[in-house]
Amino acid sequence: MKILIVGLGYAGTRFRMAFRNTGLPMEFAHVGRRRRDPDIPYYASVREGLDDFRPDVVVVTVPDEAHAEVLAQLAGYEGFVVAEKPLVTSRDDLAAVESALAGTQGFCMDLVERYSRATVWLRDHVREHDLQLVRAHFTWGKDRINDHRPTSGVPSEVIHPLDLVGWIAGHGRELALDTVLGTRSDFSVSGPEVLDSVALSARLGPGVVTGYSSFVNITRKREVDFVFRSPAGELEYASLVYDTPEWDADRLRVWRRTSEGDVVVHELDTSSEPVPEEAATVVKLGRMAADVARFVVRGEKPEQPFPGMPDAVALQRLLNTMERQARTTAPVTYFPAGRTVLQETDWERLG
Repeated sequence: MKILIVGLGYAGTRFRMAFRNTGLPMEFAHVGRRRRDPDIPYYASVREGLDDFRPDVVVVTVPDEAHAEVLAQLAGYEGFVVAEKPLVTSRDDLAAVESALAGTQGFCMDLVERYSRATVWLRDHVREHDLQLVRAHFTWGKDRINDHRPTSGVPSEVIHPLDLVGWIAGHGRELALDTVLGTRSDFSVSGPEVLDSVALSARLGPGVVTGYSSFVNITRKREVDFVFRSPAGELEYASLVYDTPEWDADRLRVWRRTSEGDVVVHELDTSSEPVPEEAATVVKLGRMAADVARFVVRGEKPEQPFPGMPDAVALQRLLNTMERQARTTAPVTYFPAGRTVLQETDWERLG
């Protein structure tokens, strides 16, 4: 299997690790502004890479604002595409990207938390017991203040909890936004007024969803809480915590309250599970990569349905609506005297 990575930076390198760990025979090449790895073929353009390398899979991990341009260059490509989230930015032509990718063998967006064992268990449980959402709340953020990587802002972060709430509890329904409050700042090298945080409320069928997401959260926090109602009218509670205290360390607790105290339905904690050195930080990403590789090479059905183009487009429309509706404060200024951009030395902080 041949894999062409467009943008062999932080995210692209992690994808390369994840695909290597599948154990299937594969070759890599990359596209970028400059050669990043002398051991694999390098191409200065997507077209050159497609024509010469003829990849089975194209992985797009360029900065957010370049997604639409790169994806549009895949028009006519008939292989499989894996893309970082979000699909595009609110300024891009979403229909043009959909059209460009219409002939691909398949598409998978990097909504990696779908591949957590905690997510899988809870989603299956909700469906098996026909639990209906009453309320969901999320807190989802990390610190990207003065990170040297360009960004479209908080849409690239809030996409995860918005997807998880719908994926776990939506029963096929889509989120409908009610209110959005936001904050803009110069935290990013991308500009002085990038949307860095949002607090929102929404509806998901009969349920209410609230949450806060931020790229200036100082500490990483990824939590989603649910209250469900069973067909018998009982309330059931679920708490999900992701990537705490480190990547791929996820926890789930599901319980009911009774007069005698809490009755635990299920508990799961992956933090004590041993992780091979080569899989550190890419356990969930590795499951996604394995699904893609087996699908492409062997035609096998993925263990988890791919977060495909319909998911990516629906989420992008939701993000676009969020940006349009956001009522924001006056921009926050972190660097009034200008910035000295720091090269990141602790990628775990940003994960």
